[in-house]
Parts: sequence; structure tokens; C-alpha cells
Amino acid sequence: MLGREFFAREVLDVAPDLLGCVLVHEAGGGAVAVEIVEVEAYRGESDPASHAFRGRTARNAVMYGEPGHAYVYFTYGMHFCVNLVCQPPGEPAAVLIRAGRVVEGAALADARRAGGSGRGVSERDLARGPARLCQALAIGRAQNGADVCDRAGALRVLGPGGPGGPAEAGSVSVGTGPRVGVRNGAQEPWRFWVAGSDAVSAYRPYVQRRRSGR
Repeated sequence: MLGREFFAREVLDVAPDLLGCVLVHEAGGGAVAVEIVEVEAYRGESDPASHAFRGRTARNAVMYGEPGHAYVYFTYGMHFCVNLVCQPPGEPAAVLIRAGRVVEGAALADARRAGGSGRGVSERDLARGPARLCQALAIGRAQNGADVCDRAGALRVLGPGGPGGPAEAGSVSVGTGPRVGVRNGAQEPWRFWVAGSDAVSAYRPYVQRRRSGR
């Protein structure tokens, strides 16, 4: 498992180092694990794209706490996204887990993603995108604040050498580019991904939503 010291570093160092690590969640029905293949770094109050840009709120309070905890938020009225808090307490930086490749519990992940429809989901799409990843791993509001460094916890992060992941740190080829759908700070190349992985999500720039004329 990754220790607290791993997360208590500059977020731009932590983010690419998470690639190839394995995020595991034991929830109803069993465990699902994904190899992390895509992440985005958010640098807190200095970053206009960060939830902490305007200071501490009830929503982002976890970001201001101890590193190595999950910051889970609800977006678009329908999806959850999971981040891992970095840097010392009081420095609200976090890494958004954008996509993963399921390496354990694929059948359970598929059942969660299919939502009982029986249609099934392709292997590469099971956790391809932050909302799909949370759905596949059954991560929701209850996991906000979870300590991923707690060996007895249900939500954990395994370093390289975990099930399905690379054998050692630095053994993946890393791509970099702009963050997805970010309106402010879009020029920052703070998205990192495993080059060549088909589980990496599609890049989509920010698009201003049109208001209804009614």
C-alpha cells in the first residue's frame, strides 16, 4: 500500500506517480480493483480550475486535511468523481482519478455499470472516465474523506507490483496534456496518462453551455 508520505508531496509529482498504481474498493458484492491509467492534478487556491480556488467550503473541506484521503464530489446532478488529497494539511491540492483498467472484479464492475440492463459493457469502457470509474468501484458520497492509507480501510491504493499493475515505479510511459473540460487554467498540461492504454478517456475541451430561450 502507498503510505502517507507518498501523498504528502507536490501534487504535480504525485499525479504521474499514481499511473500504474491500483485503486481497490471493497463494497457490496466484493472487491473491484483498477490500474490507474489517467489522472489530473489540481493545485488548490492558486489554480483557477480547482474546487479550492475560492477558499475553504463545506464541500471541499477534505482537501484541506491530511494527505492520503479521498475527496469525492457530486457533479452534473448525476455523477461522482474521486480525487486523492496531496501535499501537507492546509495546502488543498488533489489528483482526480480520470480513468482505470479493471484488473480485479470485472464481472461485478460490469454489473454495476450495466445497471441491471443485462447489456454488458466493453472491458475498456468499464472505468474509462471519472464517473464510470466511480460507478464501477461503487464510490459515492460515503467514501468522501476515506483514508486510502488505512490498511484496514475498504478504499485503498496499492503501489506498483499490486494485482494487474506494473512491476515497479516508472515502468509506464507517461503522456501529458491539458485537463479535460476545464474552463479556467486550460493551458496547464496537468493531465497525465499511460501512453498507449485504450482505457484512457477521450479528450474534450471546455464548451460553454447554451442557455434555453425559455
